[in-house]
Amino acid sequence: MFTKLARIAVFLLLIAGLLTPAHAERRVALVIGNAAYEHAPPLRNPANDAEAIAALLKRLGFDVLKGIDLSDKGFAQTIGDFSQMLDKGAEVAVFFYAGHGLQVNGRNYLAPVDAKLDREASLDFEAVRLGTILTLMERHKGTNLVFLDACRDNPLARNLARNMGTRSTAIGRGLARVETGVGTLIAYATQPGNVALDGQGTHSPFAAALLKHAESPGLEIEGLMRQVRRDVIDATSGAQVPWNHSSLTAPFKFIAAPAAAEAPVAAPGFDPKAMELSFWDSIREGSNAALFKEYLSRYPDGAFSIIARAKLDELKAPREQPKEEKVAGLPESSTAQPMPEEYSDPRELTRALQKELKRVGCDPGGIDGVWGAKARAALAEFNRHANLKLPAGEPSREAIDAVRGISVRICPLTSRDETATGKRSDKKSRFADSVEKCISFWTSCYRRNAWPESALKTTIAGCRKYGWTVKTCPTQ
Repeated sequence: MFTKLARIAVFLLLIAGLLTPAHAERRVALVIGNAAYEHAPPLRNPANDAEAIAALLKRLGFDVLKGIDLSDKGFAQTIGDFSQMLDKGAEVAVFFYAGHGLQVNGRNYLAPVDAKLDREASLDFEAVRLGTILTLMERHKGTNLVFLDACRDNPLARNLARNMGTRSTAIGRGLARVETGVGTLIAYATQPGNVALDGQGTHSPFAAALLKHAESPGLEIEGLMRQVRRDVIDATSGAQVPWNHSSLTAPFKFIAAPAAAEAPVAAPGFDPKAMELSFWDSIREGSNAALFKEYLSRYPDGAFSIIARAKLDELKAPREQPKEEKVAGLPESSTAQPMPEEYSDPRELTRALQKELKRVGCDPGGIDGVWGAKARAALAEFNRHANLKLPAGEPSREAIDAVRGISVRICPLTSRDETATGKRSDKKSRFADSVEKCISFWTSCYRRNAWPESALKTTIAGCRKYGWTVKTCPTQ
């Protein structure tokens, strides 16, 4: 009987070793969620986010210090307690903050719930400098992870700006980018200088994505942030793009992969990449959503995972959706017509390039086969918006191929175009220009990153809904 019980105990210990974080280091965390502001409308989700993140970190083996709706005094006391935790020694430290934050003169401040910020001097005693917390964390050698869901649209910042008068230009939008010390990663809910969404559900888009992926075994922090970025972009239709700045010197995983998963033993002649490619080749031309879901289940970070997700989005979309993708003022695409491989007559090549430039909104003048100054200017404008360097002096097959690869308007409407249509008011015109810039910007971004054009549809939909809100092209 004793032997049987001993075997069961050993088995349970082995299972526990696979399901809990495989680490020997001490882990500490400070988690703060401020929602019930006294001098601004309450926020919906920071308290929920902080409670859930604190519970997550406890499951991951962290000694967690949590603060909800902290006043200025409570904030200071909590930071002091966290400093004492760090002084006892910690190889990994995490700081998560959800609530209002602002930047003034390039410095980031976090707002306690009793902050009023009715004058510039109040920053020093009503708000908390993010740099103070970073300094405490970076005094100790180890891995520091900072997650800031504090880029929400902030009425406290607007209140301060009104009282600062002409000096209000020192107040930036969202949070400023911070240069980290060695061993630190800072993750923002959105890119520096932009504002993040609080979310309509139980959690903000950023916190929801962290909660979804942080417990994935074997997922390094950089891979985790890519997963988070992808989920938030999808959830906000491209309006919010999480950002991170890292100076980590060692890999970090919240949960280590099981030993068998980290070092799989391949059978002789077995190539996992070949298996993945074979699987993908068998489904890529199909329209069965279940097969694309199965691919993502087997290869969540596979070579074709982005395309698979875009394909799933396309299959979920209503059938009539492609009609909505037509850009106002853009001629019908000519890509449905096959293009000859060679042009015996140079005028034919010139006419083909003029026609394609006109299709994407870059006006070359008449489609007459004459490569004049206006045609050269049109190709130069295309280069500028597509971030290319095609020679504009003479038409070429290379230029035709490049322009044909763009399926949306890339050159913005001109004032003459607007006068000709006679349909846009000043307000609508400004928003339409913002939409055009957004589409042009993201088309160029997708090309630089070699992302699939099929995935561009979701981003274009976000452009049409929000205009040009995201102005920094991320890389993966």
